[in-house]
Amino acid sequence: MTRKQAREKLFELIYEMNFQPELDASELLKNAHDHEALNEPYITNSFAALQHTLPTVDDQIKAHIKGWNFSRISAVSLAILRLCIFEILYNDDVPDNVAMNEAIELAKRFDHDDAPAFINGVVNAVAQEKRNHDAVLPGN
Repeated sequence: MTRKQAREKLFELIYEMNFQPELDASELLKNAHDHEALNEPYITNSFAALQHTLPTVDDQIKAHIKGWNFSRISAVSLAILRLCIFEILYNDDVPDNVAMNEAIELAKRFDHDDAPAFINGVVNAVAQEKRNHDAVLPGN
């Protein structure tokens, strides 16, 4: 399975998480329709880590949605934002620009016409804040 395919499967799990928030990562993975995902470490590790960091990821989304209400973000856009922001903040194996480009591609495939621009704005703001933060750390 390519990383792109794994990312899409992970997006699907995150999307399902919107509708079953009471289930933890292992329960959602057991219920997954695609059992191949259970054998992909990128998916299983990232999904568990995302559930652990979800409050921080959601806080980042809330901080960077200008003129939007968090509760009004579509489930698809929310899943894409969660995945991308998780990768930006917590997955050093994925370059930020790759995470952002993949998020926009997911939005083009699975979301409404305005979603790619909305998602691009939010994830660019998060990535810029991360770059600014990293630039002021000692030793940089």
